This record gives sequence, structure tokens and C-alpha cells, in this order.
Amino acid sequence: MAFTTCTQQQCYEATVRPLVADCCAGYNVTAFAYGQTASGKTHTVFGSGGGEERGIAARVLEDLFDYVAREERDGGLAAVRVTLTFIEIYREEDLPLREDEGGGMLVAGALCEEVTCAEDAWQLLADGIARRATGSTFMNAVSSRSHAIATLAVERVMVSPEGRGNGLPVVTRSKFHLVDLAGTERADRTGATGMRFKESIKINQGLFTLGKVIRALSTPVGNRKSANLKRHVPYRESKLTRLLQDSLGGNSRTVMVACISPADADLQETVDTLKYATRARTIRNAPVINKGEVMQPPAMPSAIADRYRQALCARLYLFTHCFMDCLRYAT
Repeated sequence: MAFTTCTQQQCYEATVRPLVADCCAGYNVTAFAYGQTASGKTHTVFGSGGGEERGIAARVLEDLFDYVAREERDGGLAAVRVTLTFIEIYREEDLPLREDEGGGMLVAGALCEEVTCAEDAWQLLADGIARRATGSTFMNAVSSRSHAIATLAVERVMVSPEGRGNGLPVVTRSKFHLVDLAGTERADRTGATGMRFKESIKINQGLFTLGKVIRALSTPVGNRKSANLKRHVPYRESKLTRLLQDSLGGNSRTVMVACISPADADLQETVDTLKYATRARTIRNAPVINKGEVMQPPAMPSAIADRYRQALCARLYLFTHCFMDCLRYAT
């Protein structure tokens, strides 16, 4: 639990920082902020300036590229490719979803940019944040009117240690989702009317479905009328939960940051958020390392060339997948 005196760095250290190493090891990871409107979710995830006000996202980028640089210096990393996608879910409109070859979800046509350093990645992310839909309500002058999902896809090709396996490079493919949910709203408190009221309905619908998913996953099967009934989790009732399906009960290590207000007037919303977080804590995901071996390269007569062959094979692998990603996102 973090109080109002907690710094952005302290919050990051206590919640999300361990996930960076997990992502680089090949695990899918997710960090998302949930809470009522004006409780500090966007400030927590994306920050409100530079320096000490940097949010979780900027710190993840810095630590991830530092981690990759250390691996390259140590000689264990043959090649690496990091891409960034930023998705806004606004009223769940104009968001064509499709499954990828691994069963995960992606947004057809979403721009997937390759990034090589934390600074370039943050600039792209900041551009996306600046274009995000916001509006003024009684409770928040700059209220997020949409959910935002920033996804870092990390492909690493590791050099096989000498004498182990068949000498082929090992590839890991993982994703890091950073999610800033729009806040739960009550129209009688926000004063939302017209378009703002319609936005709040869509926001609450998506969050309501997210709550149904969390309740379904956190309810022990033994408490149901029949233990033989297959658990039904309503992922498909919302595009938000469809995109976060792996993060909730699937192949991911997930952290939920529950943001609450210290104000007496927000007591009911605070209680609701804490109940939400309590249920989420009981969900058990099944994360696995996403790895495989690179295709066998042609045999070469000289053992001295093994390391160079691995590096070339690794780069050919990343080039092929980059091309396939372009085709997949374009359709």
C-alpha cells in the first residue's frame, strides 16, 4: 500500500519494476491501473512531466533498454527487436480485432513501430498520449475518455552456450502491456451530459465487463452449483477484456495498481475499488516463457564461424518476423 507521500519511483519499485526482468526472460507481463475518475491512474502510468514525475511507462522503457544493453555487453544476446504499439479504446468504436497465430488478440491496421532506445520509444508514446480523447467534468478537468494500452513486443535471440543443446540460437518473444483504464464514473457526481454522458456509459460498460471477468476468474469452481460445469469467462463481451484476455487468467504475469482517493466524499468509490482489487488478487494466471529455436542454418566447415553464423541467423529471423508483422497488422 502506498500513501500520498509515495514518490513515482517508490511506486514503480514496489509494483512494476520486477516485471521488466520477467519480460526480458520471455514472459508476457501486464501492468494496469484501475480506479475512480481523478484518482491518479494516468499520472501513475504515464506521469505528468519529466524528472521525478515520470510514470511507470517511462521507467519501464529505461530499465528495459538498460537490461538489453547489459546483455549485449555480456555477449549473450545475438540480436534484439523491440516494437511499440499504442491503442486507444474510445467507446469501443472502429476497433477491428483479430487473432494472431499464437491465439492472442491484435488490432488490425494498428501501427507497430520499431524502437531502439528509451528516448525514441517515449517520444512515440507521448505522441499517442497527446492524441488521446480527454474532456472536462466536475471531478476532473482533464478526464481520460478512453482506455489506453501501450504494448512493447520484445524479441530476443540468445547465443547458445558452448556445449549445450544443438548450438542453435534461442529466441524469446514476449509482450509488456501498460494499461491506463478510464475511471469509473457516476453521472450525478461528474455532471456529465450530452457527449460526456454517452462516453461515461461506454466507459462503465467496459469496466463492468472487466469486473465480470475478474469475478468469474476469482470464483472457486467448487462454489458453483455443479463442479462439472466449465467456467465461463465473458471476455468477448467487451473489446477491452478481449484485448486483455491473456493478462487475466492467461499466459501473463500481471500487476494491478488500484488508485483510490483520500477524500471522504469518495468513500464509496474507494470501497468499491478495494473490493475489485481484492478479487483480482485471487486470480491465478499461467505464465510460461515464450521461447523456441531458430531454424537450422546451413552447415559451415569452420567451427570459428559458429558465433557469426548464429548472429546472422538471428538477424534473418528478426527480419522475417518484422516482415510478417507488417503483413499481419496491415490486413
